Amino acid sequence: MLPWFLGCSKPPAAVDPAPLARTTLTVFAAASLAESFAEIGKKFAADNPEVTVQFSFAGSQQLRAQLESGAQADIFASANEKEMNAAKADSLVQPDTVHDFARNRLVVIYPASNPAKIGTLSDLGRAGVKIDVADVSVPVGKYGQQMVEAMARDPDFGPDFEKCFLANVVSREENVKSVLSKVRLGEADAGVVYVTDVTPDAAKEVASLDVPDQFNQIASYPIAVLAKAPQPDWARRFEDYVLSGDGRNILREHHFLAAPSDGH
Repeated sequence: MLPWFLGCSKPPAAVDPAPLARTTLTVFAAASLAESFAEIGKKFAADNPEVTVQFSFAGSQQLRAQLESGAQADIFASANEKEMNAAKADSLVQPDTVHDFARNRLVVIYPASNPAKIGTLSDLGRAGVKIDVADVSVPVGKYGQQMVEAMARDPDFGPDFEKCFLANVVSREENVKSVLSKVRLGEADAGVVYVTDVTPDAAKEVASLDVPDQFNQIASYPIAVLAKAPQPDWARRFEDYVLSGDGRNILREHHFLAAPSDGH
């Protein structure tokens, strides 16, 4: 009998190697982190091709409630200390992994067409101006409430400013991106969002008024690995990347303020 390579028989078909299994890392993050974390996730995955990073962006209070209800995730990044402290109290996160990684500040936005002729912050108390804000259960909504209270204590605005502002509120949203969306669509004359929400794309449709430091509220953003993270090692690596120089540079490019160093 001839050897197979001299006869008509074909050699055994080559077997393709099995594809490498990919690990999925799930990140629950505040809605205001959507653009910056999407870029961070892309860079992290590029450096770690065996990992797929998937995000769930929503109001911090919604994400914490989902985690309390048993939702599985590896990372929780909140837009305030309150929700992180609640998650920590309920043993949802690993306490030693809680770190502040960024800060943010408020800004008032209005449609570029400016139908209500918004020119100063005082105009937010003018009768007939339609204002959209986040609900006070949402971090940015609470910060916005504190901003208005601070303004009402200033003689330039007067004690009636808060009442007039609240009378103009036509909608309260579940997250900051919904506020931005309604103002972009012209469904409100003004809204209160974070500085970081006025992305280059959004800036084509909205203009903004700066909120002076004496009225502004600085938001602190903490991050932590979840206590029941399916991928705890990768979660810690992702957090380390967020806290690294590269991660902080991305956040700064998206106009986040630097968080005070905690020695991490």
